[in-house]
Order: sequence, then structure tokens, then C-alpha cells
Amino acid sequence: MSPRKAVEQELTKEMIMSAARELFRKKGYQQVSIRQIATVLGYSHGSIYYHFKNKADLFYAIIETDFKLLDRWLDDVINLNLDNKGKLKQVLLAYIRFGLTHKSQYEMMFLLSDAEVKSYVNKGPNESYEKFARTLIQLSNRKVTIQQAWSIFLSLHGFVSHYCRCEETYVEVENLAESHVNFILKSLG
Repeated sequence: MSPRKAVEQELTKEMIMSAARELFRKKGYQQVSIRQIATVLGYSHGSIYYHFKNKADLFYAIIETDFKLLDRWLDDVINLNLDNKGKLKQVLLAYIRFGLTHKSQYEMMFLLSDAEVKSYVNKGPNESYEKFARTLIQLSNRKVTIQQAWSIFLSLHGFVSHYCRCEETYVEVENLAESHVNFILKSLG
């Protein structure tokens, strides 16, 4: 039996989640194994099981972390020193900026179509959407209805989804994002 190979750096949950996120995005959930993730990281698959009980547990941890990050982005906007109209615009822009700044996370959160992982993704989007809708309704002084909030979400999601698979960064499409958000806001009256 050979002695245990010394590693340069202790394997962390964040390292595992980062490598797994990219593999899931590129290959799809079904096509990725814990062994493949371990190989990419240069560790044994057992070291991943120390942090996660299985692939589904790892996937859920990734999704949960990503939705918390999106919620923090929206909270940061809500805490800006702006009037409600300014905050409303910035919330919509922050959603687009998040999606295009964190494309691989966004794809896993909203665009993966794997049937096995859908059950892991249902909770996060629902909670984030509810927070998003409540924020829109509050910032609009209740002028935005729940149906309008859903339409706004779908419009933003369509914009992000379109640019998610492209090479453009948020900075490169920032003017288009601003036009899109202004169009949405104008429709609200």
C-alpha cells in the first residue's frame, strides 16, 4: 500500500462546488460523476464524500448557495440610498447583472432541464421569485400586481437567457439592459 499523497491545499466545499458547477453546466447533471469531479480537482473521490453524501447533495448545495447569492445582490440594491423608483430600476438591472456576471450559476439555477435535478431546484427559484415579487410590489407602492411581477420576471429571464449562452459580458450589453429595463418600467405607467 502506498503512502497517502500529500496535497498542496486542503479540499474545501467551495472548491468542490466550483468544479462541479462547471462540469454540470458543460456536461449535464447525468453525465457527471463524483469521480470525474475528484479527477478535475486532483483528489480522491472519497475526499468529496467527506463533504457531500452524494451527487444530489452536492448539486443541492450549489443551487442553495447560488440563490442566496442572488438574494444578497437584491438586498444590496434595496439598501441603496435611492427613492423607490430608483430602487425598482436598480433591482431589475441587478437581476440582469447577476445573471450575466454569474452565467454558469444562472444556467444551473434556471436553465438546466434534467428531470432528476428539477426537484432540487424547485425550492430556490420559488423563494427567490417570491422575494423578487414582494420587492417589486413594495417598491412600486403596490402598483405592480403579482401577475405583472411574474411578467417582469419572465421578461428579465428572457433577456438573461438570451445573453447567457453568448460571449458578451454584462458591461458589453449594459446599454441594452438599461433600455430593456426602461421599457419594462414604462409599461408600468
